[in-house]
Amino acid sequence: MNYEVPRVQALPVADDQVSFKIDGVERARWHFGRRYPRPFFYPLIGPSGRPVTRMGHPAAPDHDHHRSVWFAHQNVAGVSFWEEGKEPQIRQEHWILYEDGAEEAAMVVELGWYDAHHTRLMRQHLVAVLRPVTRQGSDEPLGLGEVEFEVQATFTPELDSLELGKTNFGFFAVRVAKSISAHYGGGHLTNSEGATGEKNIHQKVARWVDYSGPVVGHTWEGITYFDHPSNPGQPTLWHVRDDGWMEASFNQRGPYELKKDQPLVLRYLLHVHRGDLDAARAAARVAATRQSLRLGIGLSESLRQRFDQ
Repeated sequence: MNYEVPRVQALPVADDQVSFKIDGVERARWHFGRRYPRPFFYPLIGPSGRPVTRMGHPAAPDHDHHRSVWFAHQNVAGVSFWEEGKEPQIRQEHWILYEDGAEEAAMVVELGWYDAHHTRLMRQHLVAVLRPVTRQGSDEPLGLGEVEFEVQATFTPELDSLELGKTNFGFFAVRVAKSISAHYGGGHLTNSEGATGEKNIHQKVARWVDYSGPVVGHTWEGITYFDHPSNPGQPTLWHVRDDGWMEASFNQRGPYELKKDQPLVLRYLLHVHRGDLDAARAAARVAATRQSLRLGIGLSESLRQRFDQ
């Protein structure tokens, strides 16, 4: 039998976790145990083999809800799924698919957003895809293992409609490593419009925001966070901080009515790159997203069907 182990894998492991690997090396991990108020991805590993995200705020004990890379929202029909210590919980109901491949691996799961009375307010169908970044026309990884981490989340209310209230907080959040942050480390923020720093990026529109900084010695790595152009409310306002935080702020302008017969689909991409930001590469990636509904995801037919459900 001529069987070749897939290069990129999404592997369920013990303690309610899923490990995303490239060439047998872990690059991201999904945590969905019920002991947490919501699932999250940690670590997200850069080309050097070191995490480019962190758990919690470097100096604020009341920000333990900042778990690396995660979905949350502060105002779902008046219920906050954001802060720590609250009774509402985002629970993984079940997994749908794990798919390995030569170019990417994917995980598809169903999440439920429950209030303090254990009533499910909405469902979240989540597809997460990890792929190595390659040079055009080559199968070799660019640099020392850059990756793209892509998510598509489909939100459907249990009732006919539900209001996502005005808030700066939600849906897809990233807390970078301390050394990458501008305030606690040696990094910096840059957006698609050429602005730099919290003062010039916070609550401003952009197609993407990048956080880059040192991870060890003089080695720099970073994350470019792309908001898909098909997401509602374009151009998106961003919530960023010099302390190491960035988020495409979906409800910053105002509320959004979520309807059962018109689910909300949101797509985001994280490019974990070597070195400082290359703005030309980021601009080229934006151009590529405009030609595709899914940021260029090349899925198998089985996974494509899951995406379209």
